[in-house]
Amino acid sequence: MNPDTPQRSRVISRPVLRDQIKNVLLERILDGTYAPGERIVEIRLAQELGVSQAPLREALRELELLRLVESEPFRGSRVRGALPEEIVEIYPVRAALEEVAARAAAPRLAGSAEPLAHEVESMRAAAAAGDVHQFVRHDVAFHRVLVAASGNRTLVEIWEGLHVDLRTRLTLTQRHGELAEVAEAHVPLMEAVQAGDGRRAGRLLRAHIEDFGRAVAEGLARRPGEGMDRAGEGPDS
Repeated sequence: MNPDTPQRSRVISRPVLRDQIKNVLLERILDGTYAPGERIVEIRLAQELGVSQAPLREALRELELLRLVESEPFRGSRVRGALPEEIVEIYPVRAALEEVAARAAAPRLAGSAEPLAHEVESMRAAAAAGDVHQFVRHDVAFHRVLVAASGNRTLVEIWEGLHVDLRTRLTLTQRHGELAEVAEAHVPLMEAVQAGDGRRAGRLLRAHIEDFGRAVAEGLARRPGEGMDRAGEGPDS
């Protein structure tokens, strides 16, 4: 790794260091800057980004939960090749969780779905600008509003544990479908919530997530050897 190249010379100075570091690492894994099997040298990366090793290690732990990075005793962290099924397996779980959330949230948000409308408009703006990072931020915020409005703390904790933000960015960056189409797919759901129709909102949300999961799976199947596993490595390689 050459820390002097422009792509790797970004300095992080904003307060939420862990999330910013996580985004930098995710970008580099997705665009192939860090190839499967490549070691991530913590000291060198911390110096490059101008941060301490503590938030860097926190970011690496979160990426390890997504099976994008693996740690080895006395050898540090390295990028691992992710199989397509590992990328898409979240979708049936999310679909079930968010269906429950939407059924409970719709009556609570009936007639006051402005937070959802704001996120849809923000998704449209990000799609028009081609800004995947901002698009994911508002896409995930839309779903987080519904999950939080369910009032079910256990559901919220499980949902947050899925790391929906990182997984959404992973799949959208791999590019399955147009961002504008993804944004508009949220509109019928928003309308069902506005009407307080929990049953319809739950059904639409489940279908939305399952459809996206199928599109991701089909896109990965059409591109063998690409994506996360560019080096053809399996999970145990």
